[in-house]
Amino acid sequence: MGLKISEEEFRRIMESGKRVDGRAWDELRPIKIRIGVTERAEGSALFEMGKTRVLCVVRGPMECIPSHIADPERAILDVAYRMATFSTEERKSPTPSRREIELSKIIREALEPALFLEEYPRMMIKVYCLVLQADAGTRTASINAASLALAHAGIPMRDLVTSVAVGYCYGKIVVDLCSVEDELCADVPIAMMPSYRKITLLQADHRLPIDRLPEILEIGTKAIDKIYQLQKRALREMYATTTREITGGE
Repeated sequence: MGLKISEEEFRRIMESGKRVDGRAWDELRPIKIRIGVTERAEGSALFEMGKTRVLCVVRGPMECIPSHIADPERAILDVAYRMATFSTEERKSPTPSRREIELSKIIREALEPALFLEEYPRMMIKVYCLVLQADAGTRTASINAASLALAHAGIPMRDLVTSVAVGYCYGKIVVDLCSVEDELCADVPIAMMPSYRKITLLQADHRLPIDRLPEILEIGTKAIDKIYQLQKRALREMYATTTREITGGE
């Protein structure tokens, strides 16, 4: 779905001081957010980062099924990350892949620290993340969408969780990787509760110089702050619209 260039051509572009899609090193792809996109769910959000598009739906809190997995002290957060069969250029099998199962766990672990799950003992909260279109960053876009859908569902939260991937390419640090960069660069997905400066996810999919990690985290945090502001604005606009509808525009 993204650009198709050779590794050598990509390296020449990077060393010339540019990115393949023309963005600055610290520039995010265009972001679009819609909240409350489905009626038959407690919460929902559609999050787009460039060409990557993820729909997230939240159901619950509800009865924990099967009952034997219920926790008497907190709710179970059940996350299912899936890629639609039409989300990539080659048709994907509808059967959940090992990667989808792994990312479901990663997304759950990134979200859990923000939630007051102890408010709902023996209950379950289900989060469904469906990648409608994939062009790198599906895990980070899913976390951003899921956080908004949970807030829309009214689940008590310490803070939103905001996520972005930072890349290390030929000595350059780049923010919000596109598909070519995702394939050819070291990829560091980060998720954070921005108000607390608490990191809930930090991964490195390839080797990178350990002495550059503080800079990667600093640049990633600045990008997360930008996304966080967009998340909060989308929620405010959604609630303002709902209020006008209830009050008849008063």
